[in-house]
Amino acid sequence: MKQRFGLELYSVRNDLAKDLLGTLQAVKDIGYEAVEFFGGFTHPAEEVAAALKKTGLICCGWHTPFEAVQDDKLDATIAYNKTIGNRFIIIPGLPEQCTESPEAWKKTAEFFNELSKKLTLQGMVTGYHNHSAEFEKLDGQTPYDIFFDNTDNAVVMQLDNGNALSGGADVCVYVRKYAGRARTVHLKPYSLKDGFDTMIGRDDIPWAEFMSLCADIGGTEWYIVEYESETLYKPMEGVRLCLEALKQMQRDGTI
Repeated sequence: MKQRFGLELYSVRNDLAKDLLGTLQAVKDIGYEAVEFFGGFTHPAEEVAAALKKTGLICCGWHTPFEAVQDDKLDATIAYNKTIGNRFIIIPGLPEQCTESPEAWKKTAEFFNELSKKLTLQGMVTGYHNHSAEFEKLDGQTPYDIFFDNTDNAVVMQLDNGNALSGGADVCVYVRKYAGRARTVHLKPYSLKDGFDTMIGRDDIPWAEFMSLCADIGGTEWYIVEYESETLYKPMEGVRLCLEALKQMQRDGTI
């Protein structure tokens, strides 16, 4: 079964801010099946739902602010995502008090477990998206391991392979360690020499092994491209080339 590719819209955020429908149509024309939104709910849910329907794109997630899943806002967040047809409520960052110590990370894990139970009742899931800091030692421990060792299997590990590599992590180790939890992943080119100013296939991500593990044991439903370079290519061209590189790997049988 071939991978299904979505795009993290943060990659084309400036285009999106100017033209919701036009940007979604451009993403669809490139060949993506789905999109993941980010940030606050700028547009009415009905407008987003209409744009998705018109373009034929699926919403494969929303990078949701932490404050939007607190008790006073959770019902509104659930309603918004139901309207647009999104199941994946992914948290891409946390306030300092949630990450300042191993004990804080454990309490954060408890919060995610409770949030997961609430969302499960609504046919939704939550998860966490990493940057690089989660792999830097904190009092001798790795925050990423603390978090996922203390969360239920229902909490999605949205492993961003580029961010993880930039933090010194072996991305394949984590797909193995938390098998079945990588239900959505971020595909982000990263070079040990050039950082994020690179392209999929010219970087240092072990693509063949990573994609094989995601398919075989990761439980991955969506492979979401996120392109971070602001100098190598213009955003829309960069995300086009990322998808082109992935589809060429498919044709070559390397992923």
